[in-house]
Amino acid sequence: MIRLRRLLLDILKPHHPNVIEFSKVLAEKGNYKIRLSVLEMDEKTETLQVEIEGSDIDYEEIRATISEMGASLHSIDAVEVSNEAEATE
Repeated sequence: MIRLRRLLLDILKPHHPNVIEFSKVLAEKGNYKIRLSVLEMDEKTETLQVEIEGSDIDYEEIRATISEMGASLHSIDAVEVSNEAEATE
């Protein structure tokens, strides 16, 4: 089974929600570890680099959640996947 373990995303978001709330909402979507850096800020928006780590990340749910918070996903900058064979007895 192929599992998505890590994503590095470039995201543009409005100032609200703030980066702490934004990170918490993403983390709540799974058992995810979030690292977020603000790369740029202007009057209305923030450009973020968001790293998500987990045992099996649900990309579609993450993408939808980003959109629901008024942000847009600009690019996927890095991906880590693993292939775990299912145990047979």
